[in-house]
Order: sequence, then structure tokens, then C-alpha cells
Amino acid sequence: MELGQVVGFYDRHPINERQILDTLARRGKDLSALTPEDLFDLDQDHYGGLQAVETLGRLGGIDRSSRVLDLRSGLGGPARFLASRFGCRVAGVDLTHSRCASAARLSHLVGLHARVSFVGGDAVRLPFRTASFTVCLSQEALLHVPDKAGALAECARVLIPGGRLAFTDWVAGPRLSPGERRRLSEWMAAAGVESLDGYRQLLARAGFGAIEAEDLSDWWRRILRARLQMYRRLKADTVARFGQARYEQYDQLYTFFVGLVEAGKLGGGRFSATRST
Repeated sequence: MELGQVVGFYDRHPINERQILDTLARRGKDLSALTPEDLFDLDQDHYGGLQAVETLGRLGGIDRSSRVLDLRSGLGGPARFLASRFGCRVAGVDLTHSRCASAARLSHLVGLHARVSFVGGDAVRLPFRTASFTVCLSQEALLHVPDKAGALAECARVLIPGGRLAFTDWVAGPRLSPGERRRLSEWMAAAGVESLDGYRQLLARAGFGAIEAEDLSDWWRRILRARLQMYRRLKADTVARFGQARYEQYDQLYTFFVGLVEAGKLGGGRFSATRST
């Protein structure tokens, strides 16, 4: 898995800063007087919306004093929600520099730039000092990281002893074939899909205890059906920005993805753990 493949996937993603701002303009919003709430139904590029972010925040024990790391933070939607909801400070790190720049601009537009910040960086070489954070969160991000053990070890390094990690990710069912894994890699920059038990083992080896794993597959299956329809409603925007061929490619990709979930070959998991002292 080349890092450039991941960057390219998100540089061409149909949910992007331009699409968000265009939608706000169509709603008649004054872009110079936005609030965090104006973005909340537009900038959550993950599964489960604000409910999923709040659940992770509570699993992490976030409060006003928390120093939170959002791993693979994307457009910064979860970071902004956490800062707004809990009053904490959040640092986001993402491999895709264009996403970091967009996240920073959107945060400035809604007046949260003093509480949230974003930096480019690799999950296996986090640009932060040891024991910098009390909580680390991530949503559907480790899917794109080949060295998941290294990424989880880095999470442990930057957390204080007793710090909390909470994340969601795609998980493999027993019938996911090598060919389907290969297509996920080629089409969606998926650098390997772990199982629920596989993540439990990786977390333990990285120095985490009190490990909890929850299967979210049934919930995500319903979300995916709705998101496929949402992407198709964005057809005009996607074609205008990337062209008809890119829209058709993405529609084919997402249909394949949804098919794997419907067949039980791919699902979702939510994990929480405590960094051992």
C-alpha cells in the first residue's frame, strides 16, 4: 500500500470542503457568520454521525480538561464536535495535507480554531511528544494503515499512563476472500482489514488493558444503504468537480463495498482500551 494511494483517495473524495461550502451557500448561510452546528450534518465523514462521535467521547472519558488526539482526523468534523460538546482541546493528525488544510479553514470559519488544530503526519510516526494526550480517538482510519500494530503502539506512546483509546474501524468476516481484500486495497486504499479478535490481540500487544470490542455490523449495514443513496444524490456536484468517469468509478466502488457488508464479509467494530501504567 503506497501512502500516495491513500492521499489520492481522499483528495478525490466526494465529501470535501468545496461541497460543504456550496451546500451551506445553497441553504442561504452567511459564510462569514457560521456556527459549529451549521456544519454538523455535513462534515462527519464517518459512520454513525454525531451519535458515534459522542459515544467515543464518553468511552474516552472526555471532559473540559482532556487533551484529545483525533487520529486520521480528515475534515475535522469529529474534532470540532468534541471541542464544542465537551469544551476540550483537540489535535487532529492526518496523512492527507489537503484534508488538514480544509479542516483548519472550516474550524476558523466556525470560531473553533483556538480549541482545535490539525497537522499532517503518519499514524506510525506521530509528530507529538510522549504522554502528550489523555485521550486518543479514531474513526474508520486504521483501515488505511498497513502497520496497525505500529499505529497502536504510537497511540500508546503519546497517551499518558491510564489514558484512554477509543476507535471504530472496518473488520473482516471469516468469508472475506483474498480477491476481495485485493479489490478493497486497489479501490479504497484499504491496507488490510483486521477481525474483532485480531484487534483485541493487537491492542494487548501494544500495551493496552481493559479492552472492549463491540460488533457494529448490523448498525453500519443500515447506514451504508443510506450513504449509497446520499452519494448518488451528490452526483451533480461530483461530476462537476471530478467528471463523469470519476463519479461512475466511485459508484461502482461503493456498490461493491455495500455488497460485502450485505453479505456479512465486512462489518464494523468499536473498541476501547486503557493505556497500561
